[in-house]
Amino acid sequence: MSMENIAGARKPAKREDERTVAGEHRMMRRADREVTDPEQIAAIIAACDIVEVAYADAEGLAIVPLNFGFDYEYDEADGVAATALVNGAETVGSTGVVAADEVGCPGKLTLWFHSAPHGRKLDAIRAAAGGRLPVAFTMQADCEVVAGRTTCNWGEAFKSIVGNGEASLVKDLGECRHGLQALMAQQAHMPHVEFTDAQVRSVTVWKIEVDYFTTKVRAKPAPAHMHQRPAVPRAGVIGARQHHCSKDGMSVVVRLNGS
Repeated sequence: MSMENIAGARKPAKREDERTVAGEHRMMRRADREVTDPEQIAAIIAACDIVEVAYADAEGLAIVPLNFGFDYEYDEADGVAATALVNGAETVGSTGVVAADEVGCPGKLTLWFHSAPHGRKLDAIRAAAGGRLPVAFTMQADCEVVAGRTTCNWGEAFKSIVGNGEASLVKDLGECRHGLQALMAQQAHMPHVEFTDAQVRSVTVWKIEVDYFTTKVRAKPAPAHMHQRPAVPRAGVIGARQHHCSKDGMSVVVRLNGS
């Protein structure tokens, strides 16, 4: 990812002056880890299997991990055609220009879900004003603990997306079928599954239309030995090393590089 912004100035490593302002989205503090390239974002979403969705209802706060499918539409570099990842397949120029509304949120992202006809999530959506429930979500991929030289230097390599939007039930049969196909494309890597009308009607399909999201990556550092010169043994040390092992119940002494 380039460290240059649109104006050509170098992007700061950190934005330490960001503050929470009502009705606005603060920019990511770790600017050096922010991803805004749509192709990279699409690849990260495609690498995720689970999304955690948080919401509030009459019972209080709730969060639930879910399988999902997605559509992601974004501008091409020329700003004219648009590329869409639909049902796991890429199409170009079929959806018009999709503008980035805010920094950190390029393109239009829709998440698709299916569930039983009843449950807490669906009750919350139905009870929300206009049937549109405010939600927050996050998804992660390629997570791996990174060891440090000291306990305070340990960390985590990851690719993650955090955002918010509105959840709503899908009523149209064709749209429900599209949502189920998106789910199969993401979870089973089968982008062109056909569903009968009866199969579509047997489940409840709902979606999250994303208002805003950010993408963040902390790459795994290269192994330390790649940056170190190989150790050179001191004269007279290796020749004197011995290794004791057992072979067929008998003790065997093997001289390493000294015989």
